[in-house]
Amino acid sequence: MAAKFFSERNLRFLLYEVFDVEALTRYDAYKEYDAKTFNMVLKAAMELAQGLLYPVFQEMDQHPPELVGDQIKVHPSIRKFLEECGQGGWIGPRMPIEWGGQQLPQMITHTCEFIFAAANYSASVYPGLTTGAAHLILSFGNEEMKKIYLPKMLSGKWQGTMALTESEAGSSLADITTEAEPTDQGYYKIRGQKIFISAGDHDAVENVVHLMLAKIKGAPAGVKGISLFVVPKKRLDENGRLVSNDVVTSGIFHKLGYRGSPIAQLSIGDNDDCHGFLVGEPHQGLLQMFQMMNEARIGVGIGAAAIASAAYYAALDYSKKRLQGRRLSTKDPAVPQVPIIEHPDVKRMLLFQRSVMEGSLALLMQCGKYADLADVLTGDEKERNELLLDLLTPVAKSYPSEMGLLSISQGLQCLGGSGYCDDYPLEQHYRDMRIHPIHEGTTGIHGLDLLGRKVVMKGGRAYKLFLEEVQKTIRESETLETLQSNTQKLKDSLALLQKVTSHLMGVREKGIPELFLADATLYLELFGIVSVAWQWLVQATVVVKALRNGLGDAEVNFYNGKLFAFRYFFEYELPKIEGLAKRLMNSDGLTVDIKPELFSD
Repeated sequence: MAAKFFSERNLRFLLYEVFDVEALTRYDAYKEYDAKTFNMVLKAAMELAQGLLYPVFQEMDQHPPELVGDQIKVHPSIRKFLEECGQGGWIGPRMPIEWGGQQLPQMITHTCEFIFAAANYSASVYPGLTTGAAHLILSFGNEEMKKIYLPKMLSGKWQGTMALTESEAGSSLADITTEAEPTDQGYYKIRGQKIFISAGDHDAVENVVHLMLAKIKGAPAGVKGISLFVVPKKRLDENGRLVSNDVVTSGIFHKLGYRGSPIAQLSIGDNDDCHGFLVGEPHQGLLQMFQMMNEARIGVGIGAAAIASAAYYAALDYSKKRLQGRRLSTKDPAVPQVPIIEHPDVKRMLLFQRSVMEGSLALLMQCGKYADLADVLTGDEKERNELLLDLLTPVAKSYPSEMGLLSISQGLQCLGGSGYCDDYPLEQHYRDMRIHPIHEGTTGIHGLDLLGRKVVMKGGRAYKLFLEEVQKTIRESETLETLQSNTQKLKDSLALLQKVTSHLMGVREKGIPELFLADATLYLELFGIVSVAWQWLVQATVVVKALRNGLGDAEVNFYNGKLFAFRYFFEYELPKIEGLAKRLMNSDGLTVDIKPELFSD
């Protein structure tokens, strides 16, 4: 029997019953598609995940990449996977058809990314990174650049990366020191170092193409002076042959988890012979790179939800098979032991996992729908969807990452001591998940982004649009008697979010940023809980309507399981905002006032 690491039924429920992906086929961009072709795409993704990715999931962890000389060697399955991705169109699934893409809706591509990541997160990042880099070139590169790089990248022969981080800059991109010196030959000479570059070098491809941030000599200070360059590991010479471009892999990082994908340290231009090619206009690099960064942040959320999904189904399978103890009401030791899934506390842990994972996935799918609508609509409706996506991106990245880690911890707990051992996949899922609250911006950075930028941008318009979206769901669910109690709970929670937000806007007006943003991470957590509760009410509304129809036992079980997960979230998770709100309403500056020396012993 094939391993289960996601629910196909739940994916179809979200795509077709909740978010109506088929409605997108009314627009010209997607008019060539229908439900049948979408299903064919999903089936192909499932077959690739089950046949190629999952079988090497643990093997890639046990045999991580190695730096041999100045070349990183990766698991041999990666070359085969990237070849399959190139042939099957998995690297450019949402790219325009004229550039070799599939021009699929993001809701479908997000679902395929989820399937791949649930099967083997480390493997799934290779094509995803190339997709983001290729989209940057498509969006901002000139025609010659597109012709040189896109065919090779979308075919899986060349890897794409995002090269931002430096050892002394980290998330503070204003402080990067990688330098670009203009020449009269149509390129810039690049010098510097980059660290933590995912898939920054490996032997499964012919070439690696870095989308790299650097500062042109004489550029303005800070982020206003950052430009974006294509910096390939190997460049084409005048005869069209690949030659060294003075980009050397100087190190590889050994990680807690996510071991199947290399994280490289790069030395650039040590021999003064690294050619970089400017993307778009000078000094626009950060704005351009934010396209890839924001796409990657949604990707991080998808990866987190996917790993949580795999861990949930592993814990569920174990809990159904593991016999231990008897029901609490049974006193006779001669009575046979029961599967641990019969115990209420194990059911609680499984419900926690499911409510976090499926709620997160719904929020990510909602973001995919906003992105799809922004692509096909114009004017105010386009801007509305773009603003909602911008606002929810830090939430959709951070909630699955932070709560997914706790979810997997509960899954590990279901297995007891066995969960702590590598005989079962839970310990690897736990390690693989830990990177998600860190990469593509730590949770703290996303808290600052949400409260300090997104909530206040354009006079708070995105935030107001979000309130309208939640209120729209509330109005619909109020008409269903069985949901009225929980609808009121979400209404009260939304009012509490508004009260906290209003208070923090008052603190902001005092002009002390440290005080205003001191607990931005807690605000992000509160916002995330309310957002996922909203998504559970959206799902519950669909479920209640579906249960009015005559259904078979399997469908009834699916929908009723959904209702239990929905009820769990509202009864166990949503009340947590009360404590968060209490803290956020008390802007006493405790973490601002404490001096560094008071942390010493």
